[in-house]
Amino acid sequence: MRGFEWDTPDDARRERPGGDPARLDGHRLVPLATALLQGDGLILHWSEDAEALLGYSTEEAVGSYAARLLVGEDEWPKVAELFGRIMESRGWSGVFPLRHRDGHVVELEFRTYPIVGPGGALLLLATASDVSSLRQVESDLAILNGFFSQSPIGMAVYDPDLRFVRLNEALARINGMPVDDHLGRRISSILPGINSAEIEQVMRRVLTTGRPVVDARSHGRTPGDPRRDRAWSASYFRLEDSTGRVLGVSSSIIDVTERFQAEARAARAQERLAMIAEATARIGTTLDLQRTAEELVEAVVPRFADFATVDLLEPVLLGEEPVHLAPDRTVRLNAVAVGEAYESGMAHAVDTVGETSEYDAQRVYTQCLRSGRPLLRSHVDEAVLASLVASPDRVGPGMEAGIHSYLMVPLLARGMVLGGSEFIRMRNPEPFTPADVALAEELVARAAIAIDNARLYRRERETALTLQRSLLPQEIHRTLGLEIAYRYLPSSVVSEVGGDWFDVVPLSCGRVALVVGDVMGHGIRAAATMGQLRTVARTLATLDMPPEQVLTRLDETATGIGDGQFATCICAVFDPVDRTVKVASAGHLPPVWVAPDGSARRIDLPPGVPLGVGGVAFESTEFTVAEGGVVALYTDGLVERRGEDLDVGIDRLARTLAQQGRTLEESCDAVLAALVTDGTEDDIAMIMGRVLPVPADRIATLQLNGNGRLPGHARRFTRDTLRRWGLSVVSDYAELLVSELVTNALLHADAPRRLRLFRDRVLTVEVADAGGQAPRLREFGEQDEGGRGMYLVGELAHRWGSRLTKDGKVVWAELELPLGSGG
Repeated sequence: MRGFEWDTPDDARRERPGGDPARLDGHRLVPLATALLQGDGLILHWSEDAEALLGYSTEEAVGSYAARLLVGEDEWPKVAELFGRIMESRGWSGVFPLRHRDGHVVELEFRTYPIVGPGGALLLLATASDVSSLRQVESDLAILNGFFSQSPIGMAVYDPDLRFVRLNEALARINGMPVDDHLGRRISSILPGINSAEIEQVMRRVLTTGRPVVDARSHGRTPGDPRRDRAWSASYFRLEDSTGRVLGVSSSIIDVTERFQAEARAARAQERLAMIAEATARIGTTLDLQRTAEELVEAVVPRFADFATVDLLEPVLLGEEPVHLAPDRTVRLNAVAVGEAYESGMAHAVDTVGETSEYDAQRVYTQCLRSGRPLLRSHVDEAVLASLVASPDRVGPGMEAGIHSYLMVPLLARGMVLGGSEFIRMRNPEPFTPADVALAEELVARAAIAIDNARLYRRERETALTLQRSLLPQEIHRTLGLEIAYRYLPSSVVSEVGGDWFDVVPLSCGRVALVVGDVMGHGIRAAATMGQLRTVARTLATLDMPPEQVLTRLDETATGIGDGQFATCICAVFDPVDRTVKVASAGHLPPVWVAPDGSARRIDLPPGVPLGVGGVAFESTEFTVAEGGVVALYTDGLVERRGEDLDVGIDRLARTLAQQGRTLEESCDAVLAALVTDGTEDDIAMIMGRVLPVPADRIATLQLNGNGRLPGHARRFTRDTLRRWGLSVVSDYAELLVSELVTNALLHADAPRRLRLFRDRVLTVEVADAGGQAPRLREFGEQDEGGRGMYLVGELAHRWGSRLTKDGKVVWAELELPLGSGG
């Protein structure tokens, strides 16, 4: 244990003779230990706080000599000398290092007062506080609430009848009465303006039980300060002589008025912080502009105001950029949120939600918006209210509602004015203060940022939706052999626009490609990527590429886009003649097939990887479909639910589609009703195709054998077929196309195998052969006798092309039909 140095510097230990020791403000906030010592240093009283500070229980301390208990033996002479000087003086204050029961040193700040005990014995009353706790409290007060002025401590001794026996000047000053005017009288007789009955009840309990009371609160007015309520903290302990006879009660009293006020201010500051924290959690939970305004109103009513409104400038409500408020400009404000703590006539003094009011350039409200500074009217009368409302007829209802204080704070974001928020007090008796203005500005600033984000989101969302819709099919043409229905639902208002898409691509000979895709991500970027992929997919499908090749080329495109853009996609090609569907997937959900008997199943196919991964081959699956069956392609937004496996959603889709007796459009509606909930978080794209019979008069097929008279035979078949179909008007062109295609197959692919004529919106001539090389146009000279066949096909046909099959290829050409003669 380190030695005790009693002759310490003045800034550490200050010996203050006399009975008026000055306490630091922090003494009012920390436990105050009290001890009563005999003149020889024997401890007569040991408070609970003393036990807490030094570790010695009352039983251990009382009856022990302070020096022997609390300091080392080598320090006893110095302690005795100091103790003697203290007992000869009127009092002393300073910092003592004492020994704790466990051996460590505790720095305590003491206030000691020699008092006369029973039989005239001189006792020493000592109060002490832990220096470290005291300094910490002082530091905290300095940080949180500023410095408080030091308050003196009042000390008093009362007899068993609770009459003043002795008191110091500090207490006399606190009470505003001379010391002599106290003696022989009770608190209730000299201080009727405080809660004396409660104080005397506490003192009687101390007398009866012997248990000290620390920090007993009292409040009221004294002759020393008759116009102001004050508060005090007192500690009481019972005085006894050596025989245990009760002598009375001793008290130490400090003025804690400033502390109480500081606590009240801290409580108000805490309330403001709590409101800000709560508002931060409540405001801006969605990207809905109106809901954000409502959240601001809900955060302040009734906690801050009895009535509140949020009004926005028209451009903001439309999602446009806020306009600069010119000095001569009339302001149009739209009410988007109104809230009240109780029903009152105040609702008739403001716009209801959806209404618009105009404020001319000279109105106080307009000037406030233009300056961007809050408008505070702590006290509102009829004249003040007339300057605030939009029209004179609103003054009466406002005054009848009891408005007495008004605050308006502009909504500012990125330096631009979005609108204004009004706060009104009626039943709440407290007027708005500058502190309330600061709080309102903080709350409104948070709301303004959220509202501006909602405005920007709305604009971006509308832009993305416009872009997205412009890139989706605007019209789905009727397809022979396949009835098509589709649905597209953008995500809900609270979510961003996604990159889902679908397409129906007409192919040759009545075939059709169904494509559904989903770009990962949201917003304009996803919509733009979707547009690129859809365009490329449509182009590749039109080139008669099989689904797996379409996805391979599409994957190259997605990889080239970069920026980590990925997408899933499924491509299915339906052939109405062969009644087959060939499908390939790039990480997409499997299609669902519903047989004519109502049995539904998902189509098992290689899942593939998402587009954009790159370097992976795709595989296709082909299956046969029956007349009346339905195939459904869709994006994950249709079957995905939070916390639920995708398989559950797919099974739910299959069960819904399996229900019989609906049209295809009705089936689409039934699926959405069963699978889609309000506030869907993702886009939904869905295509359904029902297999229809192909009328016999729409298709004609001629099987060809390998002899040299095939071109003539094919021409006659074509001429006879077109005559039956009533299409003789195009027979010459069709016969020429058939002749060239059959001849080309004879020359370059051993022999043609089949000629097929297909009538829909156009007339399709299709020649199948065993060759694996696609025909192409080539350059030829004026003297060349060959090479002109495919050139003539290209000139005569509306469009032409070829596609590979399992056992060769098919070369086809289309002729446009006269109006009214097509399918």
